Amino acid sequence: MKELVGSCKCCNKNIYCLDGFFNGIHTENNEILCFECYQNLLQEKENPQS
Repeated sequence: MKELVGSCKCCNKNIYCLDGFFNGIHTENNEILCFECYQNLLQEKENPQS
């Protein structure tokens, strides 16, 4: 079963719940991110560009 949950805050990619498993990241600010944007966000935090 594939159910649309929302869209990624960064890239607007559709995020789905697949067979009961949320296929994305739910942040503390109640935002939804796809896995790719979440990884990019983590990398930016670890290696900030000055």
